[in-house]
Amino acid sequence: MSALPETQIHPAAIVEEGAKIGQGCQIGPFCHIGPDVEIGDRGVLKSHVVVTGDTSIGEDCTIFPFACIGEIPQDLKFKGEKTKLVIGDRSRIRENVTINTGTGGGGGITRVGDDALFMAGCHIAHDVQIGDRVIVVNNAAVAGHCLIDDDVIIGGLSGIHQFVRIGKGAIIGAVTMVTNDVIPYGLVQASRGELDGLNLIGLKRKGVARSDITALRTAFQMLAQGEGAFQDRAKRLGEETDSEYVQQIVDFVTANSDRSFLTPGTD
Repeated sequence: MSALPETQIHPAAIVEEGAKIGQGCQIGPFCHIGPDVEIGDRGVLKSHVVVTGDTSIGEDCTIFPFACIGEIPQDLKFKGEKTKLVIGDRSRIRENVTINTGTGGGGGITRVGDDALFMAGCHIAHDVQIGDRVIVVNNAAVAGHCLIDDDVIIGGLSGIHQFVRIGKGAIIGAVTMVTNDVIPYGLVQASRGELDGLNLIGLKRKGVARSDITALRTAFQMLAQGEGAFQDRAKRLGEETDSEYVQQIVDFVTANSDRSFLTPGTD
């Protein structure tokens, strides 16, 4: 185990040989840190935290009691292959959160960007790719292989089906099951996940220009009521728009996916 100066490790904590603990970290009582773990500068593990596996945690992260980070996947196909978990800077991981490493068949790495907030009891499964500034609320679960883009909010007690993509800036309401891809800036609610509009509050809070919000509203109506298949409507949007926000939706819909899309008025 290597710990840089100004690091405080409680005598009741177990830090295995080989672990790398950054400068200014605080490791509380009854924490257990495995030999292949790296924790960046100024990390805080409150108490009773388990960090194991081949896990890298960035700077200024705080992990609260009884979180279990870097354990093996809950996947029967996993056969003990060497896989990883990478978490960015300034993440806050609350009580009883679980985040698993990747699988050999899913790319081998679970990745979390910067400034994440995982509230109490939520679960991030194997091979999930999460962007920056993502919030996952209490007791929500993100299944394996999902892609969660920047600035997404997933409401409490929600479930995201494996291989689902959720586009940038989308919001998932509480107690919602999402089984298909969600367009950027989409608003999803109802028990079986209906695309019910745009995340207008989030767009306004971000300071998006009124002209772009108007363009997004027009685009949403075209996606909802236009002629042809959903992908065809999106392609026509790409030919007509000069809004970068609408273009993000077009690019998302026309990209490869393992799932279908939530479309306006469908579940």
